[in-house]
Amino acid sequence: MFCTVRVVKYWDDKELIRVVMTVSGDILLCDLDAFFASVEQLDHPEYRGKPVIIGGRPGERGVVATCSYEARKYGVRSAMPMVQAVKLCPDAVFLPVNMDRYRQVSARVFAVYDRFAAQIEKVSIDEAYLAVPSGVGLETARKIREAVRRELGLPVSVGISVNKLLAKMACELAKPDGLYRVAKEDMPKIIWPMPVSKLHGIGPQTKEKLNRIGVKTICQLAKFPERELIKMFGAAVGVMLHQRANGNDIREIQAEREIKSIGEETTFPKDVYDQDAVLTTLMDLAGQVGYRLRHKGLKARTVTVKIRSADFSTITRSQSLSAAVEGDGAIYKVARELFVTNCGQPPWRLVGVQVSNLDSYEQLSLFQEKDEKVSRVVDKLKDKYGMGVIKRGSLLLSEERKKKQ
Repeated sequence: MFCTVRVVKYWDDKELIRVVMTVSGDILLCDLDAFFASVEQLDHPEYRGKPVIIGGRPGERGVVATCSYEARKYGVRSAMPMVQAVKLCPDAVFLPVNMDRYRQVSARVFAVYDRFAAQIEKVSIDEAYLAVPSGVGLETARKIREAVRRELGLPVSVGISVNKLLAKMACELAKPDGLYRVAKEDMPKIIWPMPVSKLHGIGPQTKEKLNRIGVKTICQLAKFPERELIKMFGAAVGVMLHQRANGNDIREIQAEREIKSIGEETTFPKDVYDQDAVLTTLMDLAGQVGYRLRHKGLKARTVTVKIRSADFSTITRSQSLSAAVEGDGAIYKVARELFVTNCGQPPWRLVGVQVSNLDSYEQLSLFQEKDEKVSRVVDKLKDKYGMGVIKRGSLLLSEERKKKQ
């Protein structure tokens, strides 16, 4: 573990106490640029240089998951309704989310990161913090970018600094497909002139509240009396705002996070009236959840189903089991029963499957052993040949019916 300077604040009898500990090291934030779109452009060379929008087909319901930088020039952004994205960029390539493929590529990218840093905190499928010894951050970032580009053909932006906050802001400055280093002494020149909204952790409401008292830049926030911020926002938030504006961040790299649940859900392109079609989707989701569960070396004692109707009313129902499971069949069996019992009347808009109360080991029944052995054999085939290499017969029949419609 590297040592870093760490300032901790707390209140004792209305007196602000500071405890200072020292730490050191460089922090990197690696962010795969427009990841989903970049993977699609990698797999389909004909899409390169074109605006690519991931999230669904024109005319379908949903939002933009991500888009290429070519599409962003038209004003398209993540989380934008797909209808609006079509209006802004009607000639774009519109594609559904292929999460299995993105996870596969993400795993290969993180395997590259593993070669350069012992401490890695996975933020999301396309973003991670890496801790490296002090002074080697810039060179390590160059090597990571070269390796990811050479071995996987993907762009990755990297921000380098002394803590997570500044590494995040440096990464934003590095995009797209670049690297940027922000040292603590660079704060007045690089960070302070920015509007307060650019400071990680400040949302629209906090921004408006700060603007009303004349605080519009990070520099103004850094120099604003800390006690006044505490009066306005409370001790925790007030101290955090003042510290971050001055480039201080005590958060550590969390190399291992306890996994509390694993889930997958699907929003249907159109409302679904056919219960069998929903059950087929639940079977696919149970398979995805089971695959992730087994790859983490875990088993689950609770299965939860999420059901959303066309009027947006949503229910979740759970069932806890006497023995932990990891097989696709066992997860689907419970999910199916929960759906059939609680689904109400069609149409349905969304369904999801989640498992929780996770264990690392549990004695299996004979049925579970068979189910999980089959699931593990399927996992090996998926790992080697891709997620779509093998599917249950009912899923294939469902796909054939869709093609004929």
